[in-house]
Amino acid sequence: MKGDKNVNIQALKDMANKLRIDSIVATNASKSGHPTSCASMAEIMSVLFFHTMRYKISAPRDPSSDRFILSKGHAAPILYAAWAEAGLFPVEDLKNLRKFESDLEGHPTPRLSFIDVGTGSLGQGLAVAAGMAYVGKYFDQTPYRVYCLVGDGEAAEGSIWEALHFASHYKLDNLVVIFDVNRLGQSEPTSLQHQMDVYDARLKAFGFHSLVVDGHDVSELIKAFDEAATVTGKPTAVIAKTYKGKGFPNIEDKENWHGKALGAEGEKIIKHLQAQITDGGVSLSARAPTADAPRVHLRDVTLSAPPAYERAQRVATRLAYGTALRKLADTNMRVIALDGDTKNSTFSDKLRNAYPERYVECFIAEQTLVGVAMGAACRQRAIVFASTFAAFFTRTFDQVTSSTSSTSTTSPTSPT
Repeated sequence: MKGDKNVNIQALKDMANKLRIDSIVATNASKSGHPTSCASMAEIMSVLFFHTMRYKISAPRDPSSDRFILSKGHAAPILYAAWAEAGLFPVEDLKNLRKFESDLEGHPTPRLSFIDVGTGSLGQGLAVAAGMAYVGKYFDQTPYRVYCLVGDGEAAEGSIWEALHFASHYKLDNLVVIFDVNRLGQSEPTSLQHQMDVYDARLKAFGFHSLVVDGHDVSELIKAFDEAATVTGKPTAVIAKTYKGKGFPNIEDKENWHGKALGAEGEKIIKHLQAQITDGGVSLSARAPTADAPRVHLRDVTLSAPPAYERAQRVATRLAYGTALRKLADTNMRVIALDGDTKNSTFSDKLRNAYPERYVECFIAEQTLVGVAMGAACRQRAIVFASTFAAFFTRTFDQVTSSTSSTSTTSPTSPT
């Protein structure tokens, strides 16, 4: 394959089936979960984690590493399985999925050392990924890349299209969005089902380098991700045609299997999948980052000058905010401001006027404003201030409540 002549296609196929098995085992142990949603993305996860992405097992949230955001967070079992198979923690621990004493929740939680933000309230992950990519391209200027997997069901969320617009506008060529188009939603087929040409046309219209692939063909996926790495000036969308429950006889591409453990049927399917694994003795492992991200100091933040207001002077709080924001930016180069086209009212333009490279205009898209802010703050890369009118922030409550732990630095290496 381009970029790596020694890639073992069969080993990646085998890993995809191992991830399917792990997902069945985990969801059977918990008697709940989404094994069919995991199965549709197994080859994507295999190629990303064991061929394409560069990251450190010893430091899952290392700032130099590639990032992966699972926007369709209900498929968490296969994300946990990928990290376990990569060697972060024992595969046996996957059986603790959804147990009260385990942090392996039904959706990703940043209490885990390998999770940046909570996802699963659908439509939110892509804005976070865009924030990460923005920091990587414009602040860190380091070649780590950001991969975000979006479900076709959640592609009905307007916040997805807000984030696509943001990514295209800022030419985030270090961002790759993977659409897992498995045709089936929770209660019925998605509106577009497998109309891949429609997805392709929409992504191209949004300014993406768009690639339609067979999401279960390891070779096609490798080629697509290799091509994405060569694209400049625009983000890439890999639109993967997949099947829910792929590899599960009598369940694949069938309705009414969403969010259900497979039970006894799962034991039969595990044997079916095991028979397809060649076990050729090829060891797959994570590849190290190619360059170190710059060291960032976020603790030495003070006002460049104390407040100079007179007693009884009437000062609008928004003006005081803008003035203080500018003073904080004077003392730390990683203080940045985001706004939703209200900068001349929130006075965040005081920072913009002084340091235009540290101001990010998110336009009138408040959900993306908050998601991008959270992504920018991940891995301790920036001190982020996001502002707009309070009434407009009400539409972002879901983003705030889902991802408030995105800047956490205390999380266990082991999920149990």
